[in-house]
Amino acid sequence: MRDRSSTNRRMARALTAAATVAALTLTPLTTPSPATAAVSRAELALRWAPIHYQDVDATGTHALGGRSDYITAVDFDGDLNGRNNWDRTGASGTSLAAHAYYSVVETSTHWYITYLFFHPRDWTDHPFFETEHENDGEGVLFAIERDGSAYGVLRGAVTVAHSDFYSYTPAGSTWSGGREGVDGTLQFQSSPHDSFTHPVTAQEAQGHGLKAYPQYAINGDGVVYYPSTVAETPESGDDRDVRYQLVDIFAAGGLWAQRTNANLFASLGSFAGDTSGDCGVGTWSCSTNSANAPWGWDDGNDVPARGELASDPAKLSVEYFTVPAGLARTYSYNPYATAAAALAEAARTAPPTVD
Repeated sequence: MRDRSSTNRRMARALTAAATVAALTLTPLTTPSPATAAVSRAELALRWAPIHYQDVDATGTHALGGRSDYITAVDFDGDLNGRNNWDRTGASGTSLAAHAYYSVVETSTHWYITYLFFHPRDWTDHPFFETEHENDGEGVLFAIERDGSAYGVLRGAVTVAHSDFYSYTPAGSTWSGGREGVDGTLQFQSSPHDSFTHPVTAQEAQGHGLKAYPQYAINGDGVVYYPSTVAETPESGDDRDVRYQLVDIFAAGGLWAQRTNANLFASLGSFAGDTSGDCGVGTWSCSTNSANAPWGWDDGNDVPARGELASDPAKLSVEYFTVPAGLARTYSYNPYATAAAALAEAARTAPPTVD
């Protein structure tokens, strides 16, 4: 059930066609006017949060009519037990209202904002040589230059698609490829729910790899999610105007605070997941403990270590991009640093990422 009026719903539908056209064109990034007061980290995260295209596949029993591709909260079923999420996806009494998680890390020259999109299932309807698993966590890092304006200017992005990272720059960015080549141009689109243009990301159906739009795009049915302070549930698998609520990873009792909760995490940065329910039935297999939080993300072929996309984004940015103006490497705000030793040990000893 939506928490907005039918009038607002009709207005949103009227805007959908214009928003879809806007998504197909490159919107130039403009620098905001100088700030009169500093914005909060929550405001910063909301301003840069992506408009998110989620492809939806409704075929097969594991799809649950498309609901297995909806983004939602880690505790969508009312608990912080990662081992029952597959079974309870779409069950009576649970909610697939849209949420996304974010963290902000700061230096004197840049803000780094990481966004996590969570699905209770990574699934397939193919019986040969494809696996599925309980829980799925993929996302994106945005590097924002602190240029003296209220929200800064977005210079680069790195997305997570399973066990590979992909890098992007907006049109006109001063950043270019570094040790890793730039994989494409980050596009922007206006939101009908605020006055900003937002970067546009997209996830594939089933496995939910995430790239910049349109490297992934909606193919047939799909949901278009807009950043907000409100969590809405899609009315169907083909709903083009759904607001998602942002949740701070560092909030009291939040994901970071739960990192040692053995019911939610099997190890530091890896969600706990088992083979209960019908996971793996009719497919090649169901793997366990195979989804990752941002401090567990890894591209094993690249220099940054496991989790450093979130915990040491300045290091990752230096590796992925050439930054002509330079960037500071000392953090003025980085709560991940409180577990630096544990993160380093997990990066050294953890098994390869298989998300």
